[in-house]
Amino acid sequence: MWARDGIDGGQGEAVRVPQAQGTLVKLPVGEDSALLPSLLTLSDVFPTGHHCAVTAGVNPRTSVTVIGDGAVGLSAVLAARRLGAEQIILMGRHKDRTDLGREFGATDVVAERGAEGVERVLDLTGGDGTHRVLECVGLLPALETAFAVVRAGGVVCRVGAPQYAEVPFGFGDFLRNITLTGGVAPARAYVEDLLPDILEGVIEPGKVFDRTVSLEDIAGGYQAKADREALKVLVRP
Repeated sequence: MWARDGIDGGQGEAVRVPQAQGTLVKLPVGEDSALLPSLLTLSDVFPTGHHCAVTAGVNPRTSVTVIGDGAVGLSAVLAARRLGAEQIILMGRHKDRTDLGREFGATDVVAERGAEGVERVLDLTGGDGTHRVLECVGLLPALETAFAVVRAGGVVCRVGAPQYAEVPFGFGDFLRNITLTGGVAPARAYVEDLLPDILEGVIEPGKVFDRTVSLEDIAGGYQAKADREALKVLVRP
């Protein structure tokens, strides 16, 4: 959120921000910085992917499957790579998005869904599945796929807002010692950790923005998202 004090004879704009001392972050860049798209992702989408990876326990010793090629899923790929995962399987079928996923660090892309998708992930992991699964969709088939591709003793973390009332977690999953975790990302809590890598150009999460609209065309931005014509929309005044 931007705020500007009134100057020049009292003329100007001001924005009241409740709890500003704990929510706003002063950035060492100007408003025309090329880093702004990536910095903007710190308000939500990148910390959400990071939260998924951290909560799942991704580290250099873990293999990872990311389900979903939306902005959160791609952010989860980037986060998993940043945390050291060497094998990152991205499940998604939109080539322009999965190409970005490869750029972010995905080692493999699985476009198939359902049983075929599960079989493909198992083929890529010697039949075991991956240690961690990051579910970034929120639909029941995605969760079912997550349980099917996580290896015994592994962790499924979900950050996609659940669109279902019950979790199909039965006795077979119980016997495999699968952990299910996840939830809403505390985005502000991760900013200090993630900000330096963006400022230093180590990561560029702002690449998820593939369309820019004005304030007057926000409705058009939403429509582009709904029509799958845009991955993530950036609004500029």
